[in-house]
Order: sequence, then structure tokens, then C-alpha cells
Amino acid sequence: MIVMVPMRAALGFTAALFASSLALQAHAQDSSPWQKDGHSAVRLLAGSRSGAVLLGGIGFQLQPGWKTYWRTPGDSGVPPRFDFSKSDNIEAVTVLWPAPLKFDDGAGGHSLGYHNQIVLPLRIVAKNADKPVTLRADINYAVCEKLCIPVEANAELAFTSVASTEDSALSAALDTVPKPASVGDPNPLTIRDVKRNGKSTVWVDVAAPYAKGVDLFVEGPTPDWALPVPVLLEHSPPGVKRFSFELDGLPPGASPEGAALKLTLVGGDRSYEFNVNLN
Repeated sequence: MIVMVPMRAALGFTAALFASSLALQAHAQDSSPWQKDGHSAVRLLAGSRSGAVLLGGIGFQLQPGWKTYWRTPGDSGVPPRFDFSKSDNIEAVTVLWPAPLKFDDGAGGHSLGYHNQIVLPLRIVAKNADKPVTLRADINYAVCEKLCIPVEANAELAFTSVASTEDSALSAALDTVPKPASVGDPNPLTIRDVKRNGKSTVWVDVAAPYAKGVDLFVEGPTPDWALPVPVLLEHSPPGVKRFSFELDGLPPGASPEGAALKLTLVGGDRSYEFNVNLN
């Protein structure tokens, strides 16, 4: 049997296919192909092209039960490493880190990182706003279930779109990056006080509207400081949750006196980052 298709319908179908093809091409231009391994995949995302400061991203997909790590992995783990030095017309790239989750590491401690899907936003400064920009990234990270597997990937992406199809995804990722805050800020979720308890213990008093689900993470002034994940004390002063951590994991010869610490406070859908000097 032969089916006759009216010319107008055929033309409309062809136009729809062409439009769909263009949309797919535009989407492909705003993200690099997925680089896949056995348990994860990674790609680059490009935001809209306007001016010398651009927004991009590194997207990860992880199989169920697998995780990857934050910039500070916690008591165990391997932080991701990125090399953008092969890029064209790029002055600097800053990785912006969404607030991490806390996982049991299977050895009595905790690791910090992400599962399922995550986008790390990138703040990209072009050398010349009027010339083409191409981001090239060498990406080294680990994916872990019970054992950790190292992954190496290489991705490349040109920033060409005036209105990128990835803008909404990048904006949503930015909303998950902890906001700058100061100790004593009048936010519902905040750090009230940071103080020493003897020579080797630090107490951090947190005000939080939540009975559960509040986490605190600490980083030293340089990546070679391996401070432990703060622990919520069972008995806290009235009106606050008191976290405690030991001044362990300092590099040889380093002193905690006056050290610049970074504290990340996470609760509910809010997260804040505090810079404090340890007295």
C-alpha cells in the first residue's frame, strides 16, 4: 500500500526535523561530549558569551552507589585536580565548589563529596573579550564505592553562544555554592563563635533552625593541612550546636597560632563559608 503525504504536511515535517536538528546542534555546542569510564562521566559546559568574564562548568554523572570528592576529601579520599593551561585566550579559571555531602568512609571516619550528578561552576576570565575562547581541561578525579578508582579525562569546548542552553543549569549550580559570611552574622544559620579549648581543640558554636542535618567542614590555609571533619558534641551550650575538631594533620613545622581557617557550614538548602583567624 502506498500512502500519499500532502506536500504542505511533508514540508512542515521537514521543517520540524530541521529545527530539531539545529536545536541539537546548538545544545551540542554548549557542552562537550561526555567522557565516560566504567562508573562515571564528565563533560564541560559553556555559558553565554558576553564580556571578558564567562561562566562555565564541569559536569559529573555518577552511577548509583558511587561518589567523587570535594576539594577537601575529609578523612579519606582524593580531591579532583584540573589543568586548564592548554586553553586558548583564557587568563584564569576559578573552580567554584558546591557544598559537599558527608559520607561514612567505612573506616570510622567521614569523606566529603558528591553523588549522582553535580556541576562545578567555573569563573573564566578571557585575555581578550573580542577573540574566540576555547576551554581545554585535563581532569583527574576518583570515583569510589567501596574501593576508589582513579579517572583521567580530557575535554575541550569553545564558548560561542550568545544565549547558551546551559545557562539555567549553570545558574542552578551557582546557587549551591556556599555564600560568603562572617562570624556573628544575623542569618538563621550562622557561626556564633570560634574558640580554642586548650592547645589542640577548637570549638565552633553554630546557630541553626534545624534539629538535624547541620554539618560543618574545616580547611587550613593551604591544601597540605589535613584537618579532621568537625564532630557535633552531644552536649552543647543553650541555643547553639557546638562542633569540635582537633588541630591534627598540620604540615611539619606549621603552627596553628593565627592560622587562616575556612569553615563551611551546611544546613537544609543553605550553606555559608566563613574565613576566620585562629587565636
